[in-house]
Amino acid sequence: MIKFITTEQVLPLRNEILREGKLKLEECIFLNDDTESTFHLGYFEGDELVCVASFHSQRYEKFDGEAFQLRGMATASKYQGKGIGNKLVNFAIVYLRGQKINYLWCNAREKAVKFYQSLGFELVSDFFEIPGIGKHKVMYLKIF
Repeated sequence: MIKFITTEQVLPLRNEILREGKLKLEECIFLNDDTESTFHLGYFEGDELVCVASFHSQRYEKFDGEAFQLRGMATASKYQGKGIGNKLVNFAIVYLRGQKINYLWCNAREKAVKFYQSLGFELVSDFFEIPGIGKHKVMYLKIF
């Protein structure tokens, strides 16, 4: 089941999956996590939160229109490869389309590029390094 969740709820999975459990939870908070337009989604298996993603109202410099940036997507290890992330992002796309948002974009980790391509995202940059995290490419999806 997919639900809108709080910033505090996304932090444990962000830390475990994206930061290899090396940070304090408060160090996993992103700028704009608590702004009014930001929303967080979680996928639950029973009572267990197994996948999270955050969506910040943020344009990408090369595109016009209303936009959201997908950030902090993380799926618990034992649930990866089961289509849960796909369901979560598709839920967000439908929600954003209803809000008349023009596009969704993200900084995709090197190992996640194929996942985002499977959802229809296009590559719009070369690889660049985020210090301490690794190689990323900007990816874009036209919504509305």
